[in-house]
Amino acid sequence: MREIVLGTAGHVDHGKTSFVKYLTGIDTDRLKEEKKRGITIELGFAYLDLPCGHRLGIVDVPGHEKFVKNMVAGVTGMDLLAFIVAADEGIMPQTREHFDICRLLGVKRGFVVVTKKDMVDEDWLGMVVEEVSDFCAGSFLEGAPIIPVSSITGEGFELVVETIDRFVSEHHFAEVFGPFRLPVDRVFAMKGFGSVVTGTSISGRTSIGDELRLFPTRQTAKVRGIQVHSASVETVEAGHRTAINLQGTETDEISRGMVLAHPDCLEPNYMLDCQLVYLSANPKALKHRARVRVHLGSAELIGRVSLLDRDELQPGLEAPVQLLLESPVAVWPGDRYVIRSYSPVATIGGGEILGNQSPRKRKRLTEKDRAYNRQIFETLTGDDIEAKILLYLKESGMSGLTSADLAIRLGLFAKHLVKVLNPPLSAKKMVVVDSASQRYLVSEVADEVSGTILTSLAAYHKTNPLKNGLSKEEVRSGFKQVVDPKVFNYCLNDLLRKNTVVQEESVIRLATHQVALKADEEKLKRDLECWYRDKGLTTATIKETQEAFADYPDSLVREVLDLLLKEGMLTKVSESLYFCSVHLNRMQEEVVAFMKKEGEIDAPGFKNLSGLTRKFSIPILEYFDRMKLTIRVGDKRILRRKD
Repeated sequence: MREIVLGTAGHVDHGKTSFVKYLTGIDTDRLKEEKKRGITIELGFAYLDLPCGHRLGIVDVPGHEKFVKNMVAGVTGMDLLAFIVAADEGIMPQTREHFDICRLLGVKRGFVVVTKKDMVDEDWLGMVVEEVSDFCAGSFLEGAPIIPVSSITGEGFELVVETIDRFVSEHHFAEVFGPFRLPVDRVFAMKGFGSVVTGTSISGRTSIGDELRLFPTRQTAKVRGIQVHSASVETVEAGHRTAINLQGTETDEISRGMVLAHPDCLEPNYMLDCQLVYLSANPKALKHRARVRVHLGSAELIGRVSLLDRDELQPGLEAPVQLLLESPVAVWPGDRYVIRSYSPVATIGGGEILGNQSPRKRKRLTEKDRAYNRQIFETLTGDDIEAKILLYLKESGMSGLTSADLAIRLGLFAKHLVKVLNPPLSAKKMVVVDSASQRYLVSEVADEVSGTILTSLAAYHKTNPLKNGLSKEEVRSGFKQVVDPKVFNYCLNDLLRKNTVVQEESVIRLATHQVALKADEEKLKRDLECWYRDKGLTTATIKETQEAFADYPDSLVREVLDLLLKEGMLTKVSESLYFCSVHLNRMQEEVVAFMKKEGEIDAPGFKNLSGLTRKFSIPILEYFDRMKLTIRVGDKRILRRKD
């Protein structure tokens, strides 16, 4: 079983640090200012070896209202809560705020410690215990052990250790799989070692020599050393209070609130889809786009709450929201957050991150749009992984998503990702459009892309009946929205396999498309055939041809000429010279016969053989070179193939 992290929470001066010191023998107040003021300012850390054989990591959090943001950072990664209430004061303001924060951040297990029992009589202690019991009713601490202790006499601490030991032995604290992540809550430099960061590792594992990345800046660094509870280790797993010595980055490039993680497991974003619990103790409703302080892991960010299905949120209610942040953050779905009012500062709500890469969801005015937003959030809050995958793919439109994209959106990696992708693939609800990058597309969008290709070709054939079709790039550029080239090629190739469309060189057309000429166009075609046949090898230029057929639009003459080229009646030798194919083929046969006999031919020899002027002979010779009939060697040409 992985290491378990115990955290404290409670009002300032209720004895949290003294409790940890008596329990472990470690004074977690390390700062000079903390000693001077007698209060905890920064997070403190200790450990306890339990009778069951497990080592317990302990995080002591500050209780003063000015340092609540530090307290929130300490709750991240907490498995077990020691909720501290002083016997001489009972429930106080930060008692309530800390309790709300622990609930909002998803702490599930804990017990209550009533400190300073030596300072009150038994009747008063009994009232405080009853008050605490009533306070915890209906929460994750309902029915939890309430243990009075004295950090002066040590009374009650034996029961505390027994309670913790029983919790750890009886409960299953699951391994948190996936890539390594550690929210940074402290940064400092050690002489001779460089940058050191500390935090609670919340998933995966890392070892000395691994390359990690700091998010959201993407600064890379190498793990030079690892310590857990002041002891050097080779590897650290999820759940440990960890100090990591980094190589390749300076301390001024790192700050509290960053996440140290494996390079490709996170993607920073400014928008997060969330479920928000708005605390019932709030004095007024939360307005749309209210400015708030957002606490995520060890980070504090400024942002706004976009209400997606209502104009305001009343105290005690939940709602789907989108957090619009002023700076980027890198999280996984399932991570928890807390929001505090911007000014005056107080904890007002929080909940779970549902989507970390979703598009902007603007506040809708119609009930239909609000219902659609609610439908999306029903999918995000549900347990149907397949539905979430299909939703993310639909949101990606005609770009699709790679397996790496989906991994970040789902918070699932490696074999865990493959396992959830197989069912929708097998059911053909999604398709692989590129095996190299593992890019996926939802099937209905693939059908839409294919349909757009067919519609574009049909419209083109209707307006250009004499033209064969369009190039691939012309078809792709005709889409109203951006379509990924891999997606386009997949859908086009699927249509080619089904013989719905035909590709001839670079031109795409519908398989059913046949050039259909009107009566006057048929006449033009026959006349052009005769024109070029009569001209022989002293052909006319395109310009001369258009002048000769001036009764027809130049564009129509061009289209019919293209048709004659496609049908093989004409051969294009240069941009301005088309020849009757029959005459050109006969000339080719004569050239081959001559060169087989003589072995070579030069420009004057070809001129004598053909009787043509330089105007026609040079383009024809160059055409023979391009079609790889001949090859030029100096001033002469020889056959490229002797057969």
